[in-house]
Amino acid sequence: MPHKMTLTGSATGPLREYDRYVAFDMREKGSPSAPKGLKKSTFISYTVFVAKKAFNKTGLTKKSIMHEKILIQGEPTLDIPIDECPGEIGIICFQITVLPNKNDKETNESKDKKEAKQEVSKAQQEVAATKQAEKQDPVSQTVAKEAKTVQPEVKETPVQEQKATPQKKQLPTQPKGTQDIVSFDEIIVPEAFLKTRPNPVKTEEVIEFVKRTGHLDKPLTIEKGSKVLKDGYRRYVVAKTVKMDKVPVVYEYQK
Repeated sequence: MPHKMTLTGSATGPLREYDRYVAFDMREKGSPSAPKGLKKSTFISYTVFVAKKAFNKTGLTKKSIMHEKILIQGEPTLDIPIDECPGEIGIICFQITVLPNKNDKETNESKDKKEAKQEVSKAQQEVAATKQAEKQDPVSQTVAKEAKTVQPEVKETPVQEQKATPQKKQLPTQPKGTQDIVSFDEIIVPEAFLKTRPNPVKTEEVIEFVKRTGHLDKPLTIEKGSKVLKDGYRRYVVAKTVKMDKVPVVYEYQK
């Protein structure tokens, strides 16, 4: 089985364009501490090769790739000519994702809190206005109550009642607890999940459930923003097996 690798960081060199792919260099620092008696790990340089189609979907440019934090998932290769691969290790990229900026995240969270406070304030103003109107116009309230007591005397016929409430129960299209629907291709699977193999019996049970209902039994748990899978790898495998374009998710916010 090919060795999977995951890199995070920014490009350390300029973007190089070829016929059907682009390449750029990245660098990752090893662990700050090593087991007793061993030397500390050092920087490792990588050269990442990405298909142009996948790269263009990220919206990155020659300038922005030097500043944006990105996540790379791929496999090492030894078949690239040395003049095209200045890094110590060549990486064939299967998935590239631009990670959210920390400042952007804090700005969005503060904006959400501000909007929530405005909604609460508006609701309180409406309640206060309603109470004020009731105090100023007690006569109208009395007339309205009298009219309400008279109204039930007019009864609808059974036919009219059927026409007034033509409600039909609709089956849910997504599992309980679903917060959002995202594209299957946008979800990033950590290397730790890729090294595991879900129980085939339980996996087959979920596949049969999807065939009966048309949707998963539970949503996947992903990280808000980066869309990294946090829980539900079995259902991810099922969605991939039955070729689902979109999957239900719940969010786990980044800490």
